[in-house]
Amino acid sequence: MADTTATGAPAPEESAIQTDYKIGQDNIRGQIGPFGLDIHNPVFAISGVSVIIFVIVTLLFPDTATGVFGAMMSWVTTRFDWFFILTANIFLVFAIFLAISPYGKVRLGGPDAKPDFTTSGWLAMLFAAGMGIGLLFWSVGEPMTHFASSVAEDAGTPESWAPLGGMPGDVAGSARLGMAATLYHWGLQAWAIYAVVALALALFAFNKGLPLALRSAFYPIFGERVWGWTGHIIDTLAVLATLFGLATSLGLGAEQINAGLNYLYGVPVNSFVKIVLIAVITGVALTSVLRGLDGGVKLASEINMALAFLLLLFVLFVGPTGAALSRVGTSVVDYFAYLPALSMPFGREDENYAQGWSSFYWAWWVSWSPFVGMFIARVSRGRTVREFIVCVMLIPSAVCIIWMSIFAGVAFDQYINDGYTAVADAALEVKLFEMFDVMPLAQLTSLIGIILVAVFFITSSDSGSLVIDTITAGGKDDGPIPQRVFWCIFEGLVAIALLLGGGLGALQSMVVTTGFPFAFVLLLMCVSIVMGLRSEPVVRDRRTPAAT
Repeated sequence: MADTTATGAPAPEESAIQTDYKIGQDNIRGQIGPFGLDIHNPVFAISGVSVIIFVIVTLLFPDTATGVFGAMMSWVTTRFDWFFILTANIFLVFAIFLAISPYGKVRLGGPDAKPDFTTSGWLAMLFAAGMGIGLLFWSVGEPMTHFASSVAEDAGTPESWAPLGGMPGDVAGSARLGMAATLYHWGLQAWAIYAVVALALALFAFNKGLPLALRSAFYPIFGERVWGWTGHIIDTLAVLATLFGLATSLGLGAEQINAGLNYLYGVPVNSFVKIVLIAVITGVALTSVLRGLDGGVKLASEINMALAFLLLLFVLFVGPTGAALSRVGTSVVDYFAYLPALSMPFGREDENYAQGWSSFYWAWWVSWSPFVGMFIARVSRGRTVREFIVCVMLIPSAVCIIWMSIFAGVAFDQYINDGYTAVADAALEVKLFEMFDVMPLAQLTSLIGIILVAVFFITSSDSGSLVIDTITAGGKDDGPIPQRVFWCIFEGLVAIALLLGGGLGALQSMVVTTGFPFAFVLLLMCVSIVMGLRSEPVVRDRRTPAAT
């Protein structure tokens, strides 16, 4: 079916989108005001003022904030753990549906769009999207935590957790269950969340000509109201969720850097040191912001990728290579074997795992989805929906599985075969350094680990500032530098405020609290994606009978 009317004008549906976009363009794309800030768009004002008030109140009343954060975390996780788990399942099923349905033939950018990057280059960027502070913080910490305190013991019925035939109560079985319980949080469901958001942003920006903003993805549902307060609310929720998701990662990074400096140089572990670390590294990130995307984020990312790859090879070949490689294979098997039990939203008895781990993780991934989703969308023009979904879900998931299996595999081997229990007994932020302690060049590898966390810190802060600025500027990717500086500084201030207001618990609390309402936004986004895909020529032509 032709995409134009008999007069050559745009088809009615597309014409309406373009007309409404022109009507609403001035309402969401701000104008430069005092101090070089984009103040016309109310999203910036609302988000900025909210963050400033939050930081001031938290710093003035840290004890009260600690109690409030704890209460919020408890209320959301104890009552809605099932919702987070169910939502993650919905995103996975939805993504698979899009990949295997006729919608999978739709090309991002239009039927004749060509990819902006080679396939190898595109896959490399998806690989980069899978790397972050979390991989270093949790790669040893989470598997060893589940291993030392088996998930199956919390469930009360360990027989139901043994689909592989071996009881999880034994050492080897606990290691396999611990790895599967970790990969559940870093595998397909996690990347399905990112894939859905990235697809929505790419579809409505590249195929419909709308701004690269979250509100654009809801045009089929709300129409021109996305340019008004409906859109302002959506974008504000996206900004707050992203900001607190980033602050949580920055806070975790500060925790691990402080632990590493204490291990290497005896630097005390306390709030003052963590604040100094956040301030210094935020300052470096600020320099990266001022240097621009190519001179800042790109350079830091390339350095980090090289260091991460070298560290991975070192752990693999200096450690028990055979055990680490075999762990990769068994981890894939265990992940799929335990996946039905781990992703069951109802009738669970493992409250500590479902509420303390899964709820936090799914809220964290949801809060990061505008950040990572916008990056993935920007580099994916010209890909079909099917190619997009498959690669976005599989490539980063594979990176996470390989990375975590190798690091955790070495730690498991140290415990099971060498009797080295320091990793299992250590605090979360120290486990990685305890693993390095009995390997060659322990001082050097620990230092590299600290540098990696710091550079991940810098790239996350810089990239996050760009994404938040894009959202608050109505989809403009060239917003004023002072505005990006504002967001970069306040990402650090929010991380400091949360650390002083309760430490790791406060960081987790704000991710869960802001991720909870934003999860509803993403569920509604799934409906809008289908509505948007239905109007694409390749789908519309397939539904419309040929003219007689």
